[in-house]
Amino acid sequence: MSQDELRICQAAKANFISLLTEEDAVYEQDILRNLGSATPWISYFSFKIQHGTAHEQAFVLERACRQLPRSYKLWKASADHTSGAGIAEQNAPDMGNVFEVPHATAHINFHAADIRSSTSSPTFNPAQPHLGLIPPFANSAAGNTAAKIWRRYMQIRPEDAEDFIGLLTHLQRYSEAVHVYLAILNNPRFVSKYGKGAYELWSEMVDLLVEHATRFVESEIDAERLIRTGLARFPDQRGKLWCGLAAYWVRKGSLDHARDIFEEGITTVMTVRDFALIFDSYVQFEESVIDSLMESTEHHHADADFELDLRIMHFDQLMDRRPFLLNDLHLRQNPNNVAEWEKRAILWGDNAAEVIRTYTDAIVAIQPRKAYGAFHQLWTNYAKFYEKGGDLQTARVIMEKAVKVPFKSVAELADMWIEWAEMELRNDNFNDAVRVMAKAVQAPKRSTVDYFDENLSPQQRVHKSWKLWSFYVDLVESVSSLDETKKVYERIFELRIATPQTVVNYASLLEEHKYFEESFKIYERGLDLFSYPVAFELWNLYLGKAVDRRISIERLRDLFEQAIEGCPAKFAKVIYLMYGNLEEERGLARHAMRIYERATRAVADEDRADMFNFYITKSASNFGLPSTRPIYEKAISTLPDTEARDMCLKFADMEKRLGEIDRARAIYGHASQFCDPRTNPDFWSKWEAFEVQHGNEDTFKEMLRIKRSVQAQYNTDVNFIASQAIARGHAQEIPGVEGIDDAMAMLERQAKAPAGFVAAKHHGVVNQNLSTTTQNSANPDVLDIDDIDD
Repeated sequence: MSQDELRICQAAKANFISLLTEEDAVYEQDILRNLGSATPWISYFSFKIQHGTAHEQAFVLERACRQLPRSYKLWKASADHTSGAGIAEQNAPDMGNVFEVPHATAHINFHAADIRSSTSSPTFNPAQPHLGLIPPFANSAAGNTAAKIWRRYMQIRPEDAEDFIGLLTHLQRYSEAVHVYLAILNNPRFVSKYGKGAYELWSEMVDLLVEHATRFVESEIDAERLIRTGLARFPDQRGKLWCGLAAYWVRKGSLDHARDIFEEGITTVMTVRDFALIFDSYVQFEESVIDSLMESTEHHHADADFELDLRIMHFDQLMDRRPFLLNDLHLRQNPNNVAEWEKRAILWGDNAAEVIRTYTDAIVAIQPRKAYGAFHQLWTNYAKFYEKGGDLQTARVIMEKAVKVPFKSVAELADMWIEWAEMELRNDNFNDAVRVMAKAVQAPKRSTVDYFDENLSPQQRVHKSWKLWSFYVDLVESVSSLDETKKVYERIFELRIATPQTVVNYASLLEEHKYFEESFKIYERGLDLFSYPVAFELWNLYLGKAVDRRISIERLRDLFEQAIEGCPAKFAKVIYLMYGNLEEERGLARHAMRIYERATRAVADEDRADMFNFYITKSASNFGLPSTRPIYEKAISTLPDTEARDMCLKFADMEKRLGEIDRARAIYGHASQFCDPRTNPDFWSKWEAFEVQHGNEDTFKEMLRIKRSVQAQYNTDVNFIASQAIARGHAQEIPGVEGIDDAMAMLERQAKAPAGFVAAKHHGVVNQNLSTTTQNSANPDVLDIDDIDD
């Protein structure tokens, strides 16, 4: 112990004795009996408040806080006492001489020797609410003193750790700064007062390690282990951390180790972004090494020349490896990515050994059920590689293994079998191709397997693949006999996997070989399998071929009757027209008329008008115009108003050609109920032209009377009024009327207005030509009889 410290202790002891009285003995003994309790100290302090000086009160509290540093009550009492008594500054020098300020919780002990180092420096009591003064005081002290003060202060205010790190960095105490970083990063409750996240703090620590790499000793700070911990902790920032670790070793001068770090980074990262960041840093590193070596070669160092050549070669290899490294990255992301394995095989080019190894690695790595892409295509290309090399036997072995792979779907397995057969065909092994396909479709005589049952393997369901059978039957048809082809088609029907195309192909095959009756039977079998709308296409082909074969009319009639039985309305028109045409050519005209009449009832609504027109045309050509009258009448009574109006005009025109003027006029009168003069002016123009040509004054007036009556009828029709109001609302802007509802109200007022009344456009305005305007507006088509007489 130094002389100064001995003197301070002696002074403290003297002061301690001088502050004790006989009355304090009871409290001192009570404290000794209960060393771990704050209650005796509180009682002691309460006694001093009543019978002691402020200095004695502070003396008790200081001892109490020193003995029980984690007691909140004692620290609170001390803070209240010192702030309330106002003795903090008055007594601080004396108290500093007597005691060290105890704060075991925060471990901040300001030694008297340190405090007295500057006579102007205040004595701090951490129990006081003035902790904010400590950091400026510590910063002004600088050196080890500042670090010690900050370290103790940090245990009270850990949220100021970032400021402490800044101080340590400024003092070039980098190892301590890293330790502080680790402390706050490992503290899950730490919250940065500057709003920094965990990665941002970690990044700052890495930057500190890299920037001052030469100042760190491995025994004190294991920088690589720390940064690798960050790689596991922040997987989304691995690119930057790998670059930081490599930069650390570059700063340390360990270039080979830095290369190892770059290599490890680009071969382990999982994102393209991280890969690009590391690869670019790696390239820059190699370029900087080459530049420095080139500068060395200018001074003719033989070792530098050799190293330069080596580095250039390594750089070229690095650039050549980039597509492979990027491919590795994609395969690390998803080893089941078939397309990436294919790319890798292509990257090797003519390197047969590496291509083969790539395919074998892919087959091992890819899980068939999780394959992303056409896995069967990978097997196919593997076999083709040997096929192109002339090793067909090995290609067959690969294909044989491939068809046993549990692919995701039956379609993939079917494609695999087809690829095998096509390989045999490319090498002119037709019998082998047929043998392969026969093996592919091999199945029990009666198969109850459901093609869509995912619980079964593709190998168990592939025999019901239509794609497989379609290829097989085409192959057999091309290289085998008709009987063999028929057996394949029959097997397709047995397995109940035939499609409409199968039916058509089978029937066409038999037809080509002149087996017409058997061809017709195939169509009938297909019709038993399929309903409408598929059946319509089959009937269309079947009936056309049957008619062309000119089989007996009775049999054809039976076929057509079967076809139209249960036929949906939208498909009936074509079949009825074929049926009627057959009767016209080979049967009786009246039979054809009956068929056309049935067609007018059977076809869809949108085809009915066309069917009536066709029926009328055929009837007129076979039996003359008068025979069409009942057809016209039925059409007018059956068709909707718009189509009935057109039919009436045709009917009237026909009667006019026959000279039946009165019948034509009556038809015009009947059609007028469908034609509003304002929306169908063409009809009334035709009737007016008819009356001008064939009528007289009375018939013309009757036509006008009917026209007024029809217009009045439409004017009082609610639906018509609404539609007109909407139309006018869109067509033009009516002054004083806003919206559709107002337009409809105006029309209703006009309809209910008495004869001869014309609504004024503005209140208080009387139309000067009331009678004339009223007359014209009420009946725009009125005629002046005097003009007619003239």
